[in-house]
Amino acid sequence: MPAYEHLFNFVNNLGFPIVVSLYLLHRFERKIGELEQAIKGLIQVIEPYKSKSKE
Repeated sequence: MPAYEHLFNFVNNLGFPIVVSLYLLHRFERKIGELEQAIKGLIQVIEPYKSKSKE
């Protein structure tokens, strides 16, 4: 069964708004993970400067 048939079955069974919401949640989850890694990297870069400013 091709992938598009699975998609049509989901839309028929769940409804279009729910399928779109699930798709967007999946995409946002990946983007949030990337943002989390970027923030951790920034924290590592800023940490040495933070201790110098307290002196």
